[in-house]
Amino acid sequence: MPRDNMASLIQRVARQARITFRSPAGPAFGENLHRLQQLLDEVRAEDLHLAPRGPSAAAAAGGGFPWAGVVPPVSYMHICETESFSMGVFLLRSGACIPLHDHPGMNGMLKVLYGTLRIACMDTLPPAAAAPPPAAAAGPCHRALFRSRQHYTPASPPCLLSPHTDNLHQIDAVDGPAAFLDILAPPYDPQHGRDCHYYRLLEGPPPPAGAEPPGLPREVWLMETPQAADFWCGGEPYPGPRVCL
Repeated sequence: MPRDNMASLIQRVARQARITFRSPAGPAFGENLHRLQQLLDEVRAEDLHLAPRGPSAAAAAGGGFPWAGVVPPVSYMHICETESFSMGVFLLRSGACIPLHDHPGMNGMLKVLYGTLRIACMDTLPPAAAAPPPAAAAGPCHRALFRSRQHYTPASPPCLLSPHTDNLHQIDAVDGPAAFLDILAPPYDPQHGRDCHYYRLLEGPPPPAGAEPPGLPREVWLMETPQAADFWCGGEPYPGPRVCL
């Protein structure tokens, strides 16, 4: 059952996010971010009136798109947005993948509400003249540090990203549908240089049979790609407590 104080909790999450990201370069940012992490870690699916499921038929896109009427692999429930941050819930069907993408100049926090997510996190690296990209690359390439690949569940603490650390990630739903509460600060805005770019990991040849796979962290090459044809995000109503800012 939802906790009686959930309405005030989600309201406090939003208010703390506004305080935290209003001055991300201020002296109190670290303390404010820690407080936001603590609040976000308390949120549970039932408190947002969510039960485990994937995107619903209500999220099927219309308007003449090729996938019109098809239930999307991922859907988004908008909760609130200001100039300094946005907050919402992503729902993923079983096996769905949000491809590797970036968050230019942005901070982010991700809290799993149900299911299991496998999240791969990477940092961009400066160009290196002595390390040319793979010859097979068919698009712009970037060096990156593949930092981690971990599983997150509702029992896990929030997954964090910053403008310089873990700013690129790929999110996969493992063994069933999954959902997560997402905060981005500031929101995506192509007019201010915060557009979303997608990438493909350029892996080398597989290791010989019986050999250990490459460990992490390790340097890799990423190739910028268009949004994958089999990935799109629908929208559906947020059923949880109202947030006012």
